[in-house]
Amino acid sequence: MKKLLCLAFTLLLLLGGSFAIAQAEATNWYEVFVYSYSDSDGNGIGDFPGLLSKLDYIHDMGYDGIWLMPVMPSPSYHKYDVTDYKAVDPLYGTMADFKAVVARCQELGIRLIIDLPVNHSSTRHPWFLEAVDALKIGRKDHPKVGYYNFRQEEDKGFVQLSGTDWYYEEQFAGGQMPDLNLDNPALREEIRGILAFWLIDVGIDGFRLDAVTSFYTARDQDNIAFLRFMKETCQELKPDSYLVGECWKSLEQIAAYYDSGIDSFFLFPAAQAEGYIAASIRSRKPAETFVKYLNQVKAAMPDRTLAPFLSNHDTGRTVGLVQGRQLPQRVKFAHALLSLMGGHSFTYYGEEIGMLGSGNDPNKRLGMLWAEDEVTKDPPGVTAREYPYPGVYAQQEDPASILNYIKKMNHQRLKMPLIALGKTEVLQVTEDVFVLKKSLEGDSLYIAVNCSSKEQREISLEGDLVLKDVLDAGDAASTASKAGSSITLLLQPYGIGFLSP
Repeated sequence: MKKLLCLAFTLLLLLGGSFAIAQAEATNWYEVFVYSYSDSDGNGIGDFPGLLSKLDYIHDMGYDGIWLMPVMPSPSYHKYDVTDYKAVDPLYGTMADFKAVVARCQELGIRLIIDLPVNHSSTRHPWFLEAVDALKIGRKDHPKVGYYNFRQEEDKGFVQLSGTDWYYEEQFAGGQMPDLNLDNPALREEIRGILAFWLIDVGIDGFRLDAVTSFYTARDQDNIAFLRFMKETCQELKPDSYLVGECWKSLEQIAAYYDSGIDSFFLFPAAQAEGYIAASIRSRKPAETFVKYLNQVKAAMPDRTLAPFLSNHDTGRTVGLVQGRQLPQRVKFAHALLSLMGGHSFTYYGEEIGMLGSGNDPNKRLGMLWAEDEVTKDPPGVTAREYPYPGVYAQQEDPASILNYIKKMNHQRLKMPLIALGKTEVLQVTEDVFVLKKSLEGDSLYIAVNCSSKEQREISLEGDLVLKDVLDAGDAASTASKAGSSITLLLQPYGIGFLSP
């Protein structure tokens, strides 16, 4: 595989042109909660056949990677408490159904990764049940006891086993998710087998690693060492596999976790209401603010593959973050800024149609709105349900919709891979306008951005540049005019121009 990619890369370089960059990994990722995505059998719950029926839609939208929230058997609706690491939950379908999804993704050129929670299991996992039964009859030397962290004294983060004087570690309190003892050699072999099963037997492309800072509570170096084991094992099993980690920490702490060798970590400081993107949009000096944050990321992680996102299943959705219920242009522009951060951008299902969700977790995981009569039922515990914008089918027919804006943006990232992969240099910045130069392997792309929501902005650039494309959030189109050795752009509100030599 790697030899073929290297050959393709060499051929592209020989051919020249602005698209001479081979992409070994997906750059536009789409997070799907199967439970809430598409129901095929009428029971109101999303399933694998439903997802399969929507893969052409995902591909058409310009997503070349899919991250599935947990699909393994679990007693909960969210499925982060696994009872069998080598199976799929019957609620979603059969393993044959899942393999059909894998096969279709491969046909479409979509990379597929699944959520892998290995910092804890379910209390109903056979490993835990065997361990508990052994402790109750005094067999503390039973092999499965060593898979967990048991002790006979009460302590913070430990839960008592009913009817015994034993306690087990559970840092996610109240979730019936006992922490695994990841130092146990036998358990590590189990994990190696789990990775092999999904990567080789099933054929997926990698994993999203859940809660990587909680493998060892408050022990970053041990977490990093375990992640190194995960990366090295996956590399050995499937050299082109992709791992992205949930490191819900500061910019500097995330940068330190890259020492593990993991491909990417989610850029949490850029997400949520106080994150870089929403804060920039709310600022009186939006361009200056965004560039300040962009430079901070560059300084902390100059040679890392970023994984920026706006929202996910644990956070409030973008419409709420940018107060965008009545301001679709603002919602669109938030996604554009996400795109311009570079790296592998992640979009949560429903963001492309402006879905809303905040408060408790089920509110953030509402059914995907295809149409009023095509939506899954609410997950358990939903307390607020609102869809501020029309569903997929209606937005597909509207050229000015959020959906069609994001579709165009995604395809621009695919056609101009420098947007995602290029090294970023800031050329100009004022209060509400900035110009970036993205460079890689001798190619370059210039990106001029108007962060103003109300006025056109004129930007002049020196050099023999050509306007390749624009991305406009409103009805009017940004334009360019040449005069000698310079080019002048007239950018509409929230307008973006892409130029190349």
